[in-house]
Amino acid sequence: MRISTLPRRCLAFSLAIGAILLGGILGATVPCGPFTDLTGGDPFCPFVLQIFTLGITTGVTPTTYDPTGNVTRLQMAAFLSRTVDRAVQRSNRRAAVAKYWTPKVSGALGLTTLGFQPHYARFDGADIWVSEVFDNLVQRVRASDGKVLDTWTGAIDANAIELAMGRILVAGISAGRVYSIDPSQPAGAVTTVASGLSEPTGIAFDGFNLWAAGTGRVLILTPGAIPWSFSTVTAGFVNPTGVIYDGSNIWVGDGAPGTLHKLGPFGAVLQTVTLAPYPYPAAFDGTNIWVTNYTSGTVSVVRASNGAVLATLTGFVNPTAAAFDGERVMITDETANVVSLWKAADLTSIGFASTGGGTSPYGVCSDGANFWIVLRNAHQLARF
Repeated sequence: MRISTLPRRCLAFSLAIGAILLGGILGATVPCGPFTDLTGGDPFCPFVLQIFTLGITTGVTPTTYDPTGNVTRLQMAAFLSRTVDRAVQRSNRRAAVAKYWTPKVSGALGLTTLGFQPHYARFDGADIWVSEVFDNLVQRVRASDGKVLDTWTGAIDANAIELAMGRILVAGISAGRVYSIDPSQPAGAVTTVASGLSEPTGIAFDGFNLWAAGTGRVLILTPGAIPWSFSTVTAGFVNPTGVIYDGSNIWVGDGAPGTLHKLGPFGAVLQTVTLAPYPYPAAFDGTNIWVTNYTSGTVSVVRASNGAVLATLTGFVNPTAAAFDGERVMITDETANVVSLWKAADLTSIGFASTGGGTSPYGVCSDGANFWIVLRNAHQLARF
């Protein structure tokens, strides 16, 4: 006998209800994954299985979770730490390209030949920009394969690099200048936007002004009609070495006294942190500032919110620069010819790697998947 439309619908509904009831009965009796003290029907089972699968919890024993047990502050710290680690590891660019390895020997580095003695590098989201102080050049290197794309000339004593306003800004040390490059235009000569700046050794943009560490002073440049106007601040500074912006404030290293200054909007010193000789604020990881203390062979990690020194890292000869990739911080050591990796979340060492004898690793940046290391004496850019 042919079943009519209505009974077919009723049959489908009955089967669906039966499946739900059966699933509920089975879920109420089967364990939640490996844990026999929690059932698959418990509404919290999916959450427990998620943090178990991600390695955030292992349970009290291999087969028990102790669902009603209390969590101590130490256990909560462990859970939160593992949660942060797993979130970062699964969402960064290295995971997207399945790059879970790091070079263990210098021969594993990808190399790009540059001009004579390059210094610093910055990543703009697609390409790496490298300053070359002796050849007076700025070169653009494609991050996907390390190919040199363009070369800009006329950047006398090209040194520190900043990305702002859709431009590549470069400091010329002894020339006392700031140069600008429009990356959308064909390569050619750089544009000088400011001069007479008293040897700017580092530059940083805060969304309104460009700040530079000069000889015995801090320079505040206001972008606009060329030449840019600028003012100088000398009060509180002896030998500024570098400058960085943390999203709220400008920080300037002061070499001779070995201090780090937090500045107000007009350059007044709001706070001074005592570190070690020749501090250079090299990288900001979103929470902390990594300061390379060049002549003392140490690196200071300073909390940006209050200026507290969280740690003083050792094991360096002349730490030079640093870069953050979203998970790790790399520090270059030009005299030792090594780079080191540190876990930004807890400041622990991941390891050191040689860049090859006589290479002098100097500047460094990250594209999220790779670190790019400027090998000053080898005249190369290394992909790590």
